[in-house]
Amino acid sequence: MRDRGSTWLAELQDVSFRYGTRQILDGVTLRFQRGRVTAIMGPSGTGKTTLLRLIGGQIHADRGRVQVAGRDVARLSRAQLFELRKRMGMLFQSGALFTGLSVYDNVAFPLREHTALPEAMIRDLVLMKLQAVGLRGARHLMPNQLSGGMARRVALARAIALDPMMIMYDEPFTGLDPITLGVIMKLIRKLNDTLGLTSIVVSHDVQEVTAIADYVYLLSGGRVVGEGRPAELLGSSSGWVRQFMHGLPDGPVPFHYPAPDYGADLLDGARESA
Repeated sequence: MRDRGSTWLAELQDVSFRYGTRQILDGVTLRFQRGRVTAIMGPSGTGKTTLLRLIGGQIHADRGRVQVAGRDVARLSRAQLFELRKRMGMLFQSGALFTGLSVYDNVAFPLREHTALPEAMIRDLVLMKLQAVGLRGARHLMPNQLSGGMARRVALARAIALDPMMIMYDEPFTGLDPITLGVIMKLIRKLNDTLGLTSIVVSHDVQEVTAIADYVYLLSGGRVVGEGRPAELLGSSSGWVRQFMHGLPDGPVPFHYPAPDYGADLLDGARESA
C-alpha cells in the first residue's frame, strides 16, 4: 500500500555535500510532490546525479536533511534503508541490465530477489511490465540483441517490477534517436500518471524535459538558481535561466575561458618572435 502522508514524497533541506575539497552541493533545498514529474536540470558537474544518490542513501549529506516518505534517510539502519529502496525504482543512463540474463529474467530478478511469489505469478507480473513498455514479444532476447532504446525500456520495466512509489531517472534521453526518445518521453509521463508514481528526472535536455515535467529545478555551482513550471522558466527574466533554457552561447556562463586581452596577447606574441 502506498504512503499517502505529506504532499511531498521526498525533501532535501539545506543540503550540502563535497567530494574531498570540491564543493558539489551548497545549501540546496528541493521538494518532490507526490504524483508529479519533477526534473533536475543544469550543466554537467552541477551535482544532479549526486542528488539521486543522496535520496537513495548511497551517500549522506555533510549538512542538512534528506527525507523520503517522511523518513530521515541518513538515520535509517541498513535493513530499513534496503526496505525503503524496494519502494524506489531507478533507471540508469546505460540501462544496467544483467548481460547474462534474458529480458524476461532481468525483469523477474527483483521479484525473485525480494518476494516469495510463486513463479506463475511472477510470470504474469513480468509480462504485464513488459507489455507496459511495449516489449512483451522481446522477452526471450538477450541484452546484446537489443538496441539502446529497447534496453532502456527493459530497464524501465524492471524499475517498475515491484510497483514502487517513486522512480528516479538518470539522464534517460542521452544517446537516443528521435523516435526512441519520443517513446521514452511518453513512457515516463504515461507510467507516472497511470501507476500514480512520483518521478524525478535528472537531465540537461531542455526540450524533452519541458514537454513532460510538472516542475523543474535548475542547478548551477551547487545551488538552485531557478525553479518553477516549465513555461515559467522558459519565460524567465533571469540571465542564467534564459541562457540555459534557450541554449544561448553568451550570458552569465561565458563563451570564452578567462584569458588576457586578445589584442595585447597577439602583440606580446609578435614581440616574442621578433
